[in-house]
Amino acid sequence: MATEEEARRLVDLLEDELRRRRPDIDRNNDYYRGTQPLRFASDQFRKFHGDRYRNFADNWVQVVADAPVERLTVNGIQPAGAERADVESSRVWQANGLDADSQLGFLGAVNTGQTFALVWGNPSDPSTPQVTFEDSGQCVIAYEPGSRTDRRAALKCWSDGDREHATLFLPDEVWKFDRPAVGSADDKSPQLRAVDEELRKWAPRSTGDEPNPQPNPLGVVPMVELQNRPMLNADPISDVSGVTAMQDAINLLWAQLFTAADYASFPQRIVTGAEVPEIPVLDDSGNIVGSRPVDLEKFAVDRVMFFTGENVRTDEWTAANLDNYTKVLEVAVGHIAAQTRTPQHYLVGKMVNLSADALIAAETGLVKRVQEKQTWFGQALREVFRLVALAQGDTAKSSAVAGGRVIWADAESRSHAQLADALTKLRSIGFPFEWLALKYGLTPIEVADLMSMKEREMDLDPLGAATALMTRDPAHGAADDATPDSPELAAA
Repeated sequence: MATEEEARRLVDLLEDELRRRRPDIDRNNDYYRGTQPLRFASDQFRKFHGDRYRNFADNWVQVVADAPVERLTVNGIQPAGAERADVESSRVWQANGLDADSQLGFLGAVNTGQTFALVWGNPSDPSTPQVTFEDSGQCVIAYEPGSRTDRRAALKCWSDGDREHATLFLPDEVWKFDRPAVGSADDKSPQLRAVDEELRKWAPRSTGDEPNPQPNPLGVVPMVELQNRPMLNADPISDVSGVTAMQDAINLLWAQLFTAADYASFPQRIVTGAEVPEIPVLDDSGNIVGSRPVDLEKFAVDRVMFFTGENVRTDEWTAANLDNYTKVLEVAVGHIAAQTRTPQHYLVGKMVNLSADALIAAETGLVKRVQEKQTWFGQALREVFRLVALAQGDTAKSSAVAGGRVIWADAESRSHAQLADALTKLRSIGFPFEWLALKYGLTPIEVADLMSMKEREMDLDPLGAATALMTRDPAHGAADDATPDSPELAAA
């Protein structure tokens, strides 16, 4: 067990690491939302047009981040040695609203490089532990030296009103601290800044009747990190970080295109050798007392320029060709598609009589990208389900789940007709009906309900069910299913 001073020291160290990560996290989140500064512009362009395009962004970052997330759907967990997915784990998943919140967690990992899942007991319902996905800007995990999976401690920091809170998770206990939130110290004297630092020291948070520190009945740190594109010796890589530079270039090209459209998309007329027109100045009686030049702003709007001198003549400059900009923009968007393995028709939106096979080939890169994320996220989610079993007090299930596999929805995008045809062919060569139902995309709970429906149908019409089993696959006859272990035939 840690002393209060040791726990406070550990909070400070983990907070320093979290503070180091936050600039990149905030930048990537801003780019995803479309809050993107104008970069790569010359000082002169920024001086005259920077404010004009301050809030404009042609946001491709969001499309790149959303493309894999919309195909990441967890359908359940199958423990090691089990024949089917665990229905109880799926119930806890649904009870915590993770069918929706998991999408937020996956999006956070894609954007910032990692996201976190926290598992804890539920006093109001011990059979349903609480599982939440946490923001990467609020959480950090410390691992055992030389390990990327064995967790030593975890920290969650957040602000609430005028207080900042921190919860430190250790394998045997949980510490809760808070401190007052302090604003900017730029206008304060060194003495007052020192007072602020003293006040900002973490102190044990009032937890009412709960002890502080609180015992950790799980025996392990209850927070898990989901890493996006992890590295052996560096932080995991965000899918967004590699797109921001090209996104900046695209925004600049659009700004220059708009500027060219405003100033050079119409013919420019020039008058040389003529005096600038003047209009008379009248007194109160209407007498001409002088003259003044015509306001040239009107001529600027009309794109007319005056150059005084001899030999008056007019000329014009042809309008700028804006297609040069749009062609470069298409190339830039194509680079984003290639670098991020995002199908180009997601970005460019051009589809000309593409066959189904051509579409599948075009999405192969995205499918592989999703499957990679399923591998890495699945490793973390197995640990989440293990923690759920520990919180329920089921150590046997926790061991089985740790060696099991996460059941994901199909990463490929296929029509119902294509999927039904593929599953029918798999059924004809002997694949079990339950496996096919999971492959179709049903959750374990839905599969259990479906099997119950099939059993009720057989009970209502046993002769018809037996006939269907014997005639389902003429090539193989009824021998494939006519076994004592067949639940369908037994029910018939």
